[in-house]
Amino acid sequence: MKREDGRKPHELRPVEIKAGVLPRATGSALVKMGKTHALVAVYGPRSLHPRHLQLSDKALLQTNYTMMSFSTTERVRPGYSRRSIEISKVIKDALGPVVYAEEFPKATIDVYIDIIQADAGTRTAAINAASVALADAGVPMRDLVTAVAVGKIEDQFVVDLTGKEEEVTKCDMPIAYVPRGKKITLLQLDGDVSHEDFKELLKLATKACETIYEKQRQALIEKWSKRL
Repeated sequence: MKREDGRKPHELRPVEIKAGVLPRATGSALVKMGKTHALVAVYGPRSLHPRHLQLSDKALLQTNYTMMSFSTTERVRPGYSRRSIEISKVIKDALGPVVYAEEFPKATIDVYIDIIQADAGTRTAAINAASVALADAGVPMRDLVTAVAVGKIEDQFVVDLTGKEEEVTKCDMPIAYVPRGKKITLLQLDGDVSHEDFKELLKLATKACETIYEKQRQALIEKWSKRL
């Protein structure tokens, strides 16, 4: 099977990751996965106000996902929507298991995610960028979280779907994965697949995540090596 952009079925779109791109943020990252670009700024850990929102035993991880109005060919309505609120929660749940929030009681860690260009896979690009930005901010983490979406077009399993591929895939399955612990922190499935197909999709996704993970690590190494 030849994909529209010339990739092989198991091949990721070009992935570019940069850490520390916003000097006024505690930590930041820019992730480009093909034509999908996610920019993330992290602030904190810092005091949380109003105080009634504070958690006595850990920091409150707050994620805010927004698609810029110019991110697609059809103008996106500014502000929060039901979709952005849902994806914000999905991202928070994907990142939460790796963050040592218990080290910062009564504090907040704020993660602001802007999708500045979109061609499918925005939530997975956002997770990849947010993970790097948290590490760049010096937030203690068990490991990085990495994410990608997989699907099935005709009889072929494919990784990192584009927008046009999402329209024809038999299923769309984004996952978030912690490579060292081999743990899945997010798994969503839109479509019907057999048990055997699910296992193949999962295998393809985790392998792709390991490739992205190395790019995340390299971005952090490159950023911090310049400061030494």
